[in-house]
Amino acid sequence: MLFKKALSLRIEELCSARKITVNKLAEMSTIPPSTLRDIVNCNVENPSSTVVYQVCKTLKISLKQFYDSELFNNLED
Repeated sequence: MLFKKALSLRIEELCSARKITVNKLAEMSTIPPSTLRDIVNCNVENPSSTVVYQVCKTLKISLKQFYDSELFNNLED
């Protein structure tokens, strides 16, 4: 799996677990909704680490918790 796909699925997974939409996550954070939508739709080749950090901060999880997912095992180039 490509990193951008794993990132997309992880954000969706975390939103689903908290019963919020991706748009709600954007609204709760300082991430523009269009930016977060583009990441979730895999339209961003190199997502910013700042965006991942903001997602974590908003969801009150650590970066380690964010990346501690099977989705990030065996990533393709």
